[in-house]
Amino acid sequence: MTQPLSPPRDTAGKTPPAGRPAPWRSLPARADVRTLSLLGVLAALVVIGGVTRPDEFLDTRNLQLVLTQASVIGVVTVGMTFVITSGGIDLSVGAVVALASVWATTVATQEYGFAGVLLTAMLVGLGCGLVNGLLIAYGGMVPFIATLAMLASARGLALQITDGRTQIVTIDGVLDLGERDSYVLGVPPLVLVFALVTTVGWLLLNRTTFGRRTVAVGGNAEAARLAGIDVRRQRLHLYLLSGLCCGIAAFLLIVLSGSGQNTNGNLYELDAIAAAIIGGTLLSGGRGTITGSVLGVLIFTTITDIFALNNLQSDVQQIAKGAIIVTAVLVQRRTASTT
Repeated sequence: MTQPLSPPRDTAGKTPPAGRPAPWRSLPARADVRTLSLLGVLAALVVIGGVTRPDEFLDTRNLQLVLTQASVIGVVTVGMTFVITSGGIDLSVGAVVALASVWATTVATQEYGFAGVLLTAMLVGLGCGLVNGLLIAYGGMVPFIATLAMLASARGLALQITDGRTQIVTIDGVLDLGERDSYVLGVPPLVLVFALVTTVGWLLLNRTTFGRRTVAVGGNAEAARLAGIDVRRQRLHLYLLSGLCCGIAAFLLIVLSGSGQNTNGNLYELDAIAAAIIGGTLLSGGRGTITGSVLGVLIFTTITDIFALNNLQSDVQQIAKGAIIVTAVLVQRRTASTT
């Protein structure tokens, strides 16, 4: 006689209470709720901006500016999302952006034209990511320490290259990307690059073996190793990815500002981490969302724009951002405790 199937049990061997969904079944629903919540916050900010400064905030040029500014930090945040999902951290992203931007705008580099600037920025980002990855994955260094060292070194090298001066870009092909004539159906090229990076990042995290391995390493590195995943190589690849994103962001910043400065990327690491956190990526690793991170970037960029249009001081803006980060972490802890 066939025995009836027993109800599923949780990891402690207990049967989930009747009417209560299993934790893994509730994850997609929670992700949907989180995304809708972020969209609600963004919509509320748009309403606030429209009410307080209707003529300026809702102007097409201002909305294009918000999206353009979000593109630079957004590309960095995509790479940061992968690193945090794996259980790591990268404090060097802002300094790497600065180093890549000044190295790509030296007189010697600009002699090679558009391709020289773009390739240099990407190669510098990859090089810094390689150093971070080797120190962490094969050198056994804690990510916090390794990337903090890279932060200091990259900032110092960027200052040494520029000697504290601004390096002006003279290549028309680079500067033209920031002009309105280069917009595609009213969309700035930088925003299109951001959309492309976001799409590739989403597919990589959600639809590939690389993404599944990233989540597995962040959830339990030892279990991932026992399952046959080369954890060290995976971590190396993740920091290479973060460095590549920094290189792309550096090029976008060069286009946006028309120059390279050692002060570029200031506090980008905090903005990228904050955007990933409020988007739903767990600081402890094991869960990441590109969609949430992008919404987090848009929320912070919109807040900055609203504060600027209303002539509010930057210290109030930082307090507001800090309150959002604390709230997001508390919500994450509450969600984790109920899982």
